[in-house]
Amino acid sequence: MTDRVAIVTGAGSGIGRAVALTLLGAGYRVALAGRRAEALQETADLSEAAAEAVLTVQCDVGDPEAVKALFDSTNARFGRLDVLFNNAGSGTPPMPLEDIPVDSWQAVVNANLSGAFYCTQQAFRLMKAQSPKGGRIINNGSISAHTPRPFSAPYTSTKHAITGLTKSTSLDGRAYGIACSQIDIGNAETPMTARMPQGVPQADGSMAPEPVMDVQHVADAVLHMANLPLDANVLFMTVMATNMPFVGRG
Repeated sequence: MTDRVAIVTGAGSGIGRAVALTLLGAGYRVALAGRRAEALQETADLSEAAAEAVLTVQCDVGDPEAVKALFDSTNARFGRLDVLFNNAGSGTPPMPLEDIPVDSWQAVVNANLSGAFYCTQQAFRLMKAQSPKGGRIINNGSISAHTPRPFSAPYTSTKHAITGLTKSTSLDGRAYGIACSQIDIGNAETPMTARMPQGVPQADGSMAPEPVMDVQHVADAVLHMANLPLDANVLFMTVMATNMPFVGRG
């Protein structure tokens, strides 16, 4: 696997960090992308991979010029791209839909949807031009790509849109050996989900604790998707804490 190259966005913490470390552990060369340089370096320091296998690039995926620089740097360092994990994203604090500021809405759209699109565009350009051509794009869709939490209109809207981007990417990539997958994650244990065991808002207006799962299960699933040959694809996968309120009536 040492000849394979991946970009992981949002690699400075949480799911992105776990996936980046797992890919590095499997022999990938990995470009770690995120807004906080110090957090990216912490991820790199946690890896046992050789220094030449790791590239850290400070990047706001909502800035198309910064995204282009990320992919240019990756290509200059490693010479190709085999896997893109579109993971970077953000949300707003829970609040009534009518109270969400316009700039907060736009910030979530830029990070979650536009950022994934900008990265996908750049990945297509590299994957179509390289030899051998092709590669795999994996989008972090979230359980919110299917079902909203209360007071989460910006995050839920963008994650539903990621499903459309995944399908379009999968279709448009066929001619070039580019596969696209989506992993929908529910309650992986990260700093973002730390409040869930203490109680979070439910659809009926109550507060209730929710179970979480080890984030390594997510990283292992992404590695499985990444390692598939390009003539096979996991189009959609849901990885969730078994007893979280997602299916049924909650």
